[in-house]
Amino acid sequence: MASAAASDQLVGVLRDTIVALVRRDGPDLSARQLGVFLTCYLSDKAHTVRGLAADLDVSKPAITRALDRLSEFELVRRKIDPADRRSVLVQRTLKGSSFLREMRSMMTEAAAGKLLVVGETSGRRAAG
Repeated sequence: MASAAASDQLVGVLRDTIVALVRRDGPDLSARQLGVFLTCYLSDKAHTVRGLAADLDVSKPAITRALDRLSEFELVRRKIDPADRRSVLVQRTLKGSSFLREMRSMMTEAAAGKLLVVGETSGRRAAG
């Protein structure tokens, strides 16, 4: 039972975060674009289109389309790999780092709200 409550809580945090992202001025990312963005920003290794496709188990054209959109928003940039000019590296940007900070803040606020609700509900049950 506690596992279902924890899952519901996590889904609620995800929902509240997505709603906050949709309501704010700024990029409106698809799930795929957000997955590519977070993969690039939460892992320190160098990222290539081929590597991202393998990590996310999607096609290279799907990654390319997501990167096109992320580049439009200046959340990532592409650079030719100096070690292998056939390969393109995906790099972080200042705007992308700022976007990630905003997301973390939104998630923290959403999680704090969900923890309060769950804590209050548990307290009422215990008292009753």
